[in-house]
Amino acid sequence: MLNIADTLHRWCAEQRPFTLATVVGVTGSAPLPVGTSVAVDEDGTAVGSISGGCVEGAVYELCRQVLEDRTAPQRAWFGYSDEDAFAVGLTCGGELDVHVQRIDPATQPHLATALTQAANGRAAAVAQVVDGPPHLLGGLLALDGEGRVSGTDLDTDTNSAVADHARALLRAGRTARSHLGGDAATCPEQLTVLVHVAATRPRLLIFGAVDFAAALSQAGRLLGYRITVCDARPIFATPARFPHADEVVVDWPHRYLAQTAVDARTAICVLTHDAKFDIPLLRLALTLPVGYVGAMGSRRTHNERLRLLGQAGITTRQLAVLHSPIGLDLGARTPEETAVSITAEIIAHPNGASGLPLSQRTGPIHRTAPRQDINRPTGDTARVTVPAAGADRVLHGITHALPQSQNVSSPRQQ
Repeated sequence: MLNIADTLHRWCAEQRPFTLATVVGVTGSAPLPVGTSVAVDEDGTAVGSISGGCVEGAVYELCRQVLEDRTAPQRAWFGYSDEDAFAVGLTCGGELDVHVQRIDPATQPHLATALTQAANGRAAAVAQVVDGPPHLLGGLLALDGEGRVSGTDLDTDTNSAVADHARALLRAGRTARSHLGGDAATCPEQLTVLVHVAATRPRLLIFGAVDFAAALSQAGRLLGYRITVCDARPIFATPARFPHADEVVVDWPHRYLAQTAVDARTAICVLTHDAKFDIPLLRLALTLPVGYVGAMGSRRTHNERLRLLGQAGITTRQLAVLHSPIGLDLGARTPEETAVSITAEIIAHPNGASGLPLSQRTGPIHRTAPRQDINRPTGDTARVTVPAAGADRVLHGITHALPQSQNVSSPRQQ
């Protein structure tokens, strides 16, 4: 839901009821991840997307139905039908499990608090019960950026278990669906909870005030990173040279890294290729719990760097974390092309992606990490007919009420 926080927080402020349709499970080449939502208000205004257009009409009609009838939360499953190529479905071959529920801001004011924080760029989380017993189904719990509960629909025991899980995902900056409960001592009810996380921007720390750093800061900003450029040389480390950086720091790189905040989403790029800067900096960086550490340089520079780091006490296991020479093999030559090479590797690394052309690989194009498989409908299901533009259209989606229980461098690197 946080993909449309800007609109939803305004609807909440206006006390405007709406229906929220959220992807709670995906498999195959589904185009958008778990947690992506569409919302429809009482005027029929729709915001957001869950499939890039494939099934939006069907989801819209289901949202209108749930909003008008004030029904219990519903589930819809969408997949591609070989029998009818014109059916509403995911032509990309993926499958979606969608949770649809009515939201009344007047009775759930804590949702408005979290949405406002997210819309203003602050960290927040909303835990949503998408499977479980009827009295908990659709329940919401909101956390602020410090992990404090700002409001909840849940009972005391359930609230504690869900809040603890949501805090962990908030710290990791990750939206995910999880199964909780079944433990009489903590959370007796078995639940499926989707935690929507609005995280602060991850950090990209660029060391070395060089032309490559200027291009990389621009590329990193496009990807949503908060950019810091650091160099010990004040003549080069100036805001005018790095207009896309959020901050430019004049300090010895290792000294700055030792006192700044990092986390599992932080990417560190060492572009100085000067041993007096590189070695103290990398010696520290390779011991920190960050997401990515890369260093620029030729293969000769790389080999010498490994030797010096080994002498400095860095273990073989720690050295294996280092991406050096930095970037993917794109044939990059200019600083701008090299920045694309580096950011491509930063994207690929946490996803376990190969960096190979998609044409040389098989299997789903879109990845989910960790995998969020769908729960296909079981029991009695039915084909549902909904109005389409100018005619009725049979959905190959199934709607039902929820259960009552239940590494090489660019040639220009030196």
